Amino acid sequence: MRAQMMSRSKPIQFFACATLVAMLSACSLPKQPAIQATSWMVAPERTSAPYKPRTDMWLKVGSVSVTPPSDGRSMVYRLGDQQYEKDFYNSYATIPSEMIGNATRQWFNNSNIFAATVGQSNSFFPFYTLQASVEEFYGDYRVRPEAVVTVEFFLTVTNGGKINPIIGANRYSKHVALKDNTPAALAAGQQEALAEILKQYEGELYKYAGNLPKPLGQ
Repeated sequence: MRAQMMSRSKPIQFFACATLVAMLSACSLPKQPAIQATSWMVAPERTSAPYKPRTDMWLKVGSVSVTPPSDGRSMVYRLGDQQYEKDFYNSYATIPSEMIGNATRQWFNNSNIFAATVGQSNSFFPFYTLQASVEEFYGDYRVRPEAVVTVEFFLTVTNGGKINPIIGANRYSKHVALKDNTPAALAAGQQEALAEILKQYEGELYKYAGNLPKPLGQ
């Protein structure tokens, strides 16, 4: 009987020892950091001297459309000619259409070309509207890492249908080489590319503002 009790206790002792070893081993393993989601903001600021006012009219920054797959908050990486990948752990603070629209409004408000540049939600009724179509907004990693931003601007006048409302359409595409493959480098590159585009377009906007067609009721 004693032999049977000792025989039964051996598996129990073995299981207890194995459990203790496993617990001690788990405690000795280094803790892996949890993957943290990170948000990025692309918001270039205009730092050069403003223009002398070109007109006493107001400009409204209207809708900004962004072409898929870059229309969501996730950063987008181009890995092949037809291969794009979204990074769900690295996203923008807001959707690109809002982010780029706000940056555009602030940039041209600081340029002082129009008397004021207001956003889409503003209750005022400016006669001139600037809309934008963002065709490319991603990181291209096919050959060398670079930020790609392509924007087309449409400046229109509210004229009651008397003439073509489009004053001008201008398209710009910028590629900025990245220092590495990190999301931080991509956000910085996209900000630099968008700043170059806004800087280049403001020269054209200044020309348009000097020869604006008469708006509705003027």
